[in-house]
Parts: sequence; structure tokens; C-alpha cells
Amino acid sequence: MCADSTMVFRRAEEPIHCLRKGTEMKMWVRTITALFMAAIAVALTSNAAVRPAFAQERKAVNLSSTRGLPFSDGIVAGNTLYVAGQEGTDASDKLVAGGIGPETTAALENVKKVLQAAGFELKDVVSVTVYLADIHEFPDMNKIYKGVMPDPKPARATIQAAALVNGARIEISAIAVKQK
Repeated sequence: MCADSTMVFRRAEEPIHCLRKGTEMKMWVRTITALFMAAIAVALTSNAAVRPAFAQERKAVNLSSTRGLPFSDGIVAGNTLYVAGQEGTDASDKLVAGGIGPETTAALENVKKVLQAAGFELKDVVSVTVYLADIHEFPDMNKIYKGVMPDPKPARATIQAAALVNGARIEISAIAVKQK
């Protein structure tokens, strides 16, 4: 009778024991999931905390303080220089006379001045954007550009703008990357 009661007890306990195993399994999965989520949260938090240490220092390059405009002529971030749009102006910030040819030469010279002030060269330029007041002046601009920019020529986009500041015919911006 003892054997039978143990057997009955065992059989009655098995479903309960399986139920406990299922519940324990669910609890174990929840615990593992919670630990995994906590580990992800810690990783993301520590990554955000470490990230500023890897942020690249930024340095402004300003050639003319007399303009009073709210931008820098260039920004160096790490080994990259972002040159703001340069017009075809002379040393007194007046547009050079003579139309697209002289303005293109002066604008490229102004880009070169920003590059040199930041410790870069024309050969470091990887991308250029040319803004023209009149797209029909593209051939004249392109002839001068080809003679100034070293090979291999940087990537370039040329667009016509509805109008440029100060009545300029051209504005040129660039991105340069210094080889380490």
C-alpha cells in the first residue's frame, strides 16, 4: 500500500512538477531577458559616456573679421576642413571687376587662402560645390577651374543659384581631407 500511495503521489506530483518546471523556465527566460536588456542599457550608456572622448576637436578659420557675418570661413574637424562659400572678392572684400573669369580666379584664390590658413593645400580638396548666378557662364568658369585645381580633380557639383550674396557671379565651397 505504501508503494501504491507513493506511486499515486508521484503521478499526482508529476504534472505539478512539470508545471513548476514550466514556470521556472519562464522565470529563467524573463531573468535572462532582463539581464540581457540591462547589459544593452549599460553598453549604450557607457558608449555615450565614452563618445565625447572620441569627438573630433573643431577649430574655426576666419580670414576677415570685418565682414561681421555669422559664419566661419572654414571649420577644421579632425583631419577634415570644410570651407564656406567663397566669392570672387579682393583683399578689401569687394567683388573683383570683369565678370565671371576674374571672379572665378578670385574665388578659387580665396578658397586657397582658407586652405593655407588651416594648414591644407589644394591637393587635399576632395569635393567642391560651385554656385553660379548664370549657368551659361559655366564654360568660362570651368576653363579657369581646370587650370587651378590639381589632378586628380576633386568631385564637384555645379549649380545655378537664383541669386548670390553681394551680386556675385560665383561662390565656391570645398571640403579638404589631410592625409595623416
